[in-house]
Amino acid sequence: MTDDTKTGTFRAVLHDVRAVDGAVYAAVAATPTPTLDTAFRRLSAAADHSKISFTIAAALALVPGRPRRAALAGAGAIAVASASANLLGKRLVHRARPDREAARVVVGRHVPMPASASFPSGHTASAVAFATAVGSVLPPAAVPLAVLAWTVGYSRVHTGVHYPGDVAAGALLGVASAGVSLAAGSWWAARAK
Repeated sequence: MTDDTKTGTFRAVLHDVRAVDGAVYAAVAATPTPTLDTAFRRLSAAADHSKISFTIAAALALVPGRPRRAALAGAGAIAVASASANLLGKRLVHRARPDREAARVVVGRHVPMPASASFPSGHTASAVAFATAVGSVLPPAAVPLAVLAWTVGYSRVHTGVHYPGDVAAGALLGVASAGVSLAAGSWWAARAK
């Protein structure tokens, strides 16, 4: 296979992935969910600046031992994810936000459209990073926090501010960010001994 053929194949695959991404976004926008619209809009807004995660971390930090370590790991993971998504990912990719009006996203779902680039989803990256880090240190919290993180990610598509691919990339970035936070915490704990 020549380099031109490989490049052409890569571009064709990327085109197809973008087409699927746009089709899933359009399908979510076209699906009437009046009972859920308000809940997803409120959840999406509540996840701004990781307010939900930081509230959970504050509650965990009040309990000595493993819960406090989980809170620190989670806060560290949010810091890594947020910096990676907002200072690196969005500046490198420059993907435009979805056109909610063209997709006919119901106005009752709308949250303010961020001015930043769409890729990756910072909300998802931070929520998944927090859930993964906390769940690794405090396993009973893993499933509820994972459900919350994935619901935050979906809410960003539901409200029309992200494509599903942005959310998937944010989730991957969140898992990697949790890994960095957990590794840094282990290194720090080993040095403190």
